[in-house]
Amino acid sequence: MKTKTDKSNKYKIKEFERRVYAACAKIPKGKVSTYSAIARAIGKPGSARAVGNALNKNPHSFNLKTQDAKHKTLVPCHRVVRSDGSVGGYAHGTKAKIAILKKEGVKIVAGRVRLKKN
Repeated sequence: MKTKTDKSNKYKIKEFERRVYAACAKIPKGKVSTYSAIARAIGKPGSARAVGNALNKNPHSFNLKTQDAKHKTLVPCHRVVRSDGSVGGYAHGTKAKIAILKKEGVKIVAGRVRLKKN
């Protein structure tokens, strides 16, 4: 995984991270996905932990101040949860993640999202 250093990549985002962010960007408002589903979607099954690490480094994450912004580069990493439905970590704090998800219409009960089985 090479890191590009051109001006269009000032955050030095690795190719794996770019793929994770692109997959995450496809999650619609009011919906969630899981770390393992993102890993499968980018062709790297078994790399759910690496997906979580990439999302933790996301330089374009939502926070309580930017969630309503019409900014095209925001990556909604808050929409990714654990396979058991628990919300998991978030660079801006778990409380912020829960608040944003609830504002988007995601139902959270006892710290968990009810996941639909496909």
